[in-house]
Amino acid sequence: MIFFTGDTHFGDPRVLRIDRRPFSNMAEHDAALIRDWNAIVGDDDDVWHLGDFMSAKAGDCSELLSLLNGRKHLIVGNNDPHTTTSSDGWVSVQHYTELREGGHHLILCHYAFRTWNQMGKGSINLHGHSHGRLKPAPRQFDVGVDAQGHMPVSLGDILASRTHGQQPKKRFP
Repeated sequence: MIFFTGDTHFGDPRVLRIDRRPFSNMAEHDAALIRDWNAIVGDDDDVWHLGDFMSAKAGDCSELLSLLNGRKHLIVGNNDPHTTTSSDGWVSVQHYTELREGGHHLILCHYAFRTWNQMGKGSINLHGHSHGRLKPAPRQFDVGVDAQGHMPVSLGDILASRTHGQQPKKRFP
């Protein structure tokens, strides 16, 4: 299965204040995100992380990646330092990619686009960066943890949330 997430900001205390994440400290935050990731993602799953994985001050990226299930792909965000992008734990690292999943053409980037490739033919833009603050646009979805209940999500879950008006389930410690 393929999952999408972004903006985990492991080890970055700014997210507790700026994004008002419901954790009392970074250790609690990071442990909850790891727990929720591993509860959903299996070893044979792929996870596309759409940027801003961890703070440079948070420690060894390879070590953190080894704690997370699945094959991990990074779409580089504005807060991904060289220590993150050069880590051994990524299957792939790029700034942008297009892929097909479940009959859908997906456009993946850290940033939300105003227009994107094959937009008129039904392609879907998945992004992070906005921390759930952008007004939803047709066929455009914020897959960051702030918009998706602090956990990775499948394309089916993403599409169902808009189709059925469901909000992501909030997972708190």
